Amino acid sequence: MTSASRCDVIAATRALVRLGALLAIGAAPVSFHCNVEAALAAGATDDEIVGALIAVAPVIGLARVVSATPQVALPMGYDIDAALEAVERGQR
Repeated sequence: MTSASRCDVIAATRALVRLGALLAIGAAPVSFHCNVEAALAAGATDDEIVGALIAVAPVIGLARVVSATPQVALPMGYDIDAALEAVERGQR
């Protein structure tokens, strides 16, 4: 692993840990957006971001994670509210 790729891994990990902490304290949605964007820019994958949500759920409570998920998903390019509305209309 090169020094540059090691720095990217550290930056991505740092952003994922910050996201978990922000979820734990019930931070503002803009905080989620900034940290998800930072994680993606550092090379974190969507699966790793979702993994961070899953990892903190047993500690902070599933309800808190579920309520934050739409705000975390937006910077990943997924609009959960629009997807649910499409399902209600019978579209996919």
